Amino acid sequence: MELRHLEYFVAVAEERHFTRAAERMRVAQSGLSASIRALEKDLDADLFVRNTRRVELTDAGRALLTEAHRTLASAAAARNAVAAVRGLLRGSLTVGSEHCLGVIDLPPVVATFRRAHPGVEVRLRYAGSGQIVEQIRLGRLDVGFVALPGPAPEGVRLMPLAAEEMMLLTHPDHPLADLEVVDVEALRSEDFVDFSADWGARRVNDLAFARADTERRISVEVNDVHTLLDFVHQGLGVALVPAPVTRKPQAEGLHAAALKADDASWQVSVALPAATPPGPATRELLNLAIPGKMAV
Repeated sequence: MELRHLEYFVAVAEERHFTRAAERMRVAQSGLSASIRALEKDLDADLFVRNTRRVELTDAGRALLTEAHRTLASAAAARNAVAAVRGLLRGSLTVGSEHCLGVIDLPPVVATFRRAHPGVEVRLRYAGSGQIVEQIRLGRLDVGFVALPGPAPEGVRLMPLAAEEMMLLTHPDHPLADLEVVDVEALRSEDFVDFSADWGARRVNDLAFARADTERRISVEVNDVHTLLDFVHQGLGVALVPAPVTRKPQAEGLHAAALKADDASWQVSVALPAATPPGPATRELLNLAIPGKMAV
């Protein structure tokens, strides 16, 4: 089994199409197809169900995909480790982050990193914290910055950075706008604007209401902070957000009250693979992002 075969297999699995996978890998389709056939012969299993429009993974293919990601990530880490011994920092670094974490500002950190280490290709992906930790677990991300309640998922190590309280944002004309602290029970009949289920803040909110055995009605679901604030400004619902969101310019004019609830805090953490130590590029990025605070 060759690493090249695994790279081609992952490309086909993600593109669900041999032609697009060949274009992505910059190889002839005939060569890519031959590599997949060689891999299937080596494993004595069909990896794809092929039809005229697209391909789908078989059960064997789905099992291999997880391990292929891990194997390719380990091979990249090995190459980078050898390069680090030679005094070089090269290869690739894939970073995931949820929007508006407040603790770190990634764009200038990544810019500083790239100026210092032009030999490293950096890919930055924004998504919900749930998706980021899953990508870490599968070996598709090297490091992530997330906000998740509870223990770390299997295969992922979380290193806490900071905790923020959750705040209730309301339109200034809302009946709750004269309160400084709000209990979960008082929000039972409210319409909520909230993030999608994959976001860290949404998970904190859902857990707080579940622990209080209180139902919650979400009337608007969004995937970015600015849209959430716009809906609250329009009086279409209230929102429970981490404290840094209330300090954004777009939140000006809204009323913010502290949420009184058990364990309703927004914990920002660095997410890393549990089974493998971070590579040199990951360590350097973390030293830039959180100077003097990380021991990785």
